[in-house]
Amino acid sequence: MVGTPKSTLFLGGSCVAAIAAVGSIFELSSGEPELGSLVTGVILGLSIPLAALLFYLAIQDARANQ
Repeated sequence: MVGTPKSTLFLGGSCVAAIAAVGSIFELSSGEPELGSLVTGVILGLSIPLAALLFYLAIQDARANQ
């Protein structure tokens, strides 16, 4: 196994956050987001740094446990 269960959870969370970011971008570009522009913008604003942070933590944890 390449990583640990902890790094796997971090990586999975990063994937979910990245999917949320991409979905928010498509919602905002479609014209009228289902949740409204403000809520969708907040989701986008939070999901991008969260995806990057969780990805970084996954890499750090996997390297620490090699």
